[in-house]
Amino acid sequence: MTVDLIKKVGVIGAGTMGQGIAQICAMAGLEVILYDLNEASLSVAVAQIESNLYKGIERGKVTAAQKDQTLSNIKVINELELLQCDLVIEAIIEDLEVKRKLFLKLEAINDKETIFASNTSSIPITRIAAVLKFPERFIGMHFFNPAHIMKLVEVISGASTNEEVAKMIYELALKLGKVPVMAKDAPGFIVNRVARNYYVEGLKLLEEGVADVNSIDSLLEASGFKMGPFRLMDLIGVDTNFSVTTSMFNAFHQDPKFRPSRIQEQKVDAGYHGRKSGKGFYDYSS
Repeated sequence: MTVDLIKKVGVIGAGTMGQGIAQICAMAGLEVILYDLNEASLSVAVAQIESNLYKGIERGKVTAAQKDQTLSNIKVINELELLQCDLVIEAIIEDLEVKRKLFLKLEAINDKETIFASNTSSIPITRIAAVLKFPERFIGMHFFNPAHIMKLVEVISGASTNEEVAKMIYELALKLGKVPVMAKDAPGFIVNRVARNYYVEGLKLLEEGVADVNSIDSLLEASGFKMGPFRLMDLIGVDTNFSVTTSMFNAFHQDPKFRPSRIQEQKVDAGYHGRKSGKGFYDYSS
């Protein structure tokens, strides 16, 4: 089993994370099939990838030829039955049952050599893989937002994941220009478990009226953090961040230190999802 066996990669979900994953795979010379039910989302994704590449050209990091080749490596589809690949990476909603149903369908239309990976931020890999016929070929491949820029990738083995599969995905991350780290299968893995308190405690300070959003962000940025918790939540997606916190809260049997914030829940209910919606803890509409 070598990384050279992975030539065709399917990416499920044309949202922020799926766009970035598709882009870096295509830039590495892989054939990429980007799937989403919503055709409009696919059009937006391709436009965003093209915009990212133009920015790369402006910064001297990408050539015009590389841009053209990257875009030619990406095909978009909205029929799941056409997604037959060497590796399929899922980047959809943080919902265990939705992910399980998806991978059961994928397993039925692919051969037994296909590797399946989830970009989940917090759901244990073993739980997703438990319903599959070949759980040994299932793994976590957790990218960070924005995926086309952030270097870290967590490679998470479930209880049944084949060691050779884990090594292959680790090598693939290197091929994509990333910095992979092997992680054990636990809620939140490494980064989200450590970072969760950064968000949760910031939200608690806001709930208790200790300081406002800008003051908390400014203080932490002055202390050396590149972004305060609220600016970072807006970048990641307030809805995504809330979903991960809720998932970890439940995975740790309602441990109070992971309690989701009512303020953040209200933002999600109002559709204030951060930069992608034009408004979150800050207003980006102007």
